[in-house]
Amino acid sequence: MLKIYSTTENGILQEINEVMDGCWVNLVSPTEQEISDLANQLQIPLDFLKDPLDEEERSRIEKDNDNVLIIVNIPVVSKDENEIHIYDTIPLGIIITKKYFVTICLKDNPIFHLFSQNKVKQFFTYKKTRFSLQILYLIATFFLKYLKQISKKTDKIEKELHQSMKNKELFSLLNLEKSLVYFTTSLKSNNIVMQKMLKSNYLKMFEDDQELLEDVIIENQQAIEMAETHSSILSGMMDAFASVISNNVNIVMKFLTSFTIILALPTMVASFYGMNVAIPFQQYPHAFFVAMIISVILSVTTAIIFWKKRFF
Repeated sequence: MLKIYSTTENGILQEINEVMDGCWVNLVSPTEQEISDLANQLQIPLDFLKDPLDEEERSRIEKDNDNVLIIVNIPVVSKDENEIHIYDTIPLGIIITKKYFVTICLKDNPIFHLFSQNKVKQFFTYKKTRFSLQILYLIATFFLKYLKQISKKTDKIEKELHQSMKNKELFSLLNLEKSLVYFTTSLKSNNIVMQKMLKSNYLKMFEDDQELLEDVIIENQQAIEMAETHSSILSGMMDAFASVISNNVNIVMKFLTSFTIILALPTMVASFYGMNVAIPFQQYPHAFFVAMIISVILSVTTAIIFWKKRFF
């Protein structure tokens, strides 16, 4: 899908039909034909348009003549077959040329929606450096937003685990732990790109742009620290609940073993009195009650001993 936008002098974003100077070209899961046509029309290297569509592409910044490519990872949320939220990251490509601003991504995301719905202040498509920094700032804020959601989900699952130890909750925690690992790795890669932008001359920046980039780096660093903290907490929680579950299994097995021993004693007495050989009290008219009394005494005595040893 290809859409072209341009802002008026009043800062109002409008969708246009043709490419013009200072416009924003947004590509979401484009076809090979759209990529080829756009590369020829805007004189952009084909690799610049194809690299961000690789899910395994690393974050980086590079320059080819007057074209600058910035690839960063953005957070995305999806659902699995059980309607459970899955947090992941995908590459986002930002291409800055002398005349145009191009973004390309595998999936539609809410970051672009904020721009297309005119919800970002001081946004102009022809201010390409500032536009790219605004995108990076929103990426950092969305990372922080999703990290807070992960924290709330972790607290909710923890409460559920206190009540019942089920595999479903453990798998949910495992998915969240994997998401935090992806987030941490992506945030650190993005941070390297931003540091290069700050120290190098890939983009022409005014003083306000440098201050905005510094704010983006601070937000990104906060997200890194939050992701690492949550990851450590979640890892410790998984280990703790694994130990709790193992301990609960041991308690259940100990109880069942003790109960089996108690039940085995009456069975043993009944087996002795069921043998086809001479046994004590076999001529006694109340021999059945004698066997029952012996069974009860043995079972009660064993139960008291186990109870004192806290086997129950």
